[in-house]
Amino acid sequence: MNKEVFKDADHLCLGLAEWITSLIEETLTRKDRFGLVLSGGNTPKKLNLLLASTPYRERIDWKKIHVFWGDERAVPFDDDRNNARMAFDTLLNKVDIPRDQIHIMDTSLPPDEAAARYEVLLQDYFGTPHMPGQTFDLVLLGMGDDGHTLSLFPGEPVIHEENSWVTSYFLKAQDMHRITLTKNIVNRAGHIVFMISGPGKAHALHEVLEGEKKPDLYPSQIIVPTRGELHFFMDEAAAALL
Repeated sequence: MNKEVFKDADHLCLGLAEWITSLIEETLTRKDRFGLVLSGGNTPKKLNLLLASTPYRERIDWKKIHVFWGDERAVPFDDDRNNARMAFDTLLNKVDIPRDQIHIMDTSLPPDEAAARYEVLLQDYFGTPHMPGQTFDLVLLGMGDDGHTLSLFPGEPVIHEENSWVTSYFLKAQDMHRITLTKNIVNRAGHIVFMISGPGKAHALHEVLEGEKKPDLYPSQIIVPTRGELHFFMDEAAAALL
């Protein structure tokens, strides 16, 4: 596990934008495509805008990037809470990426159908109905004040899902359905990065990294790469209790 601490959210985004761009450049010297899983939330907005600007936009070969999402709220695409909508507004509409390489979770479908369709899409992308040894090249994750990541929320059975690559469920606390990748497909990624900013995350981050193993309380603990790399990029406010 690698931990990087930056002065504030702006420096965090700058450091991570450079790291991501360098990883993509290096990977594409060995492979003909790069699978990138985006995160929702507020902090990734700044990161997305950076990646869509000079010099990162020019350094990344967008025609070789395939974009996916870690989770989605079951709300229409034009809803401000939709993670894909945010990514289009802040990044994807600003770069030259082929539309058929942007793989959204289709919230026009019922949540269970959207999850099943996304699982088939991933099986087609990886060329197998069985869980690959390695999945995505990079998964970007956030972490909530309660220690959740993706749509893996405290106390929810989805934390321990073993069979599905993608699933949906009704989250009572938010009165909405969520669609999410499950731990096994994420844990088989080549690189997993948590991007964490702000004092509100300090307690949960301390518990996730230095507390007892209690994934039902702090689901981010369930993210443990099988063979890839795990990175925590955080600002000083989030890292205050470490």
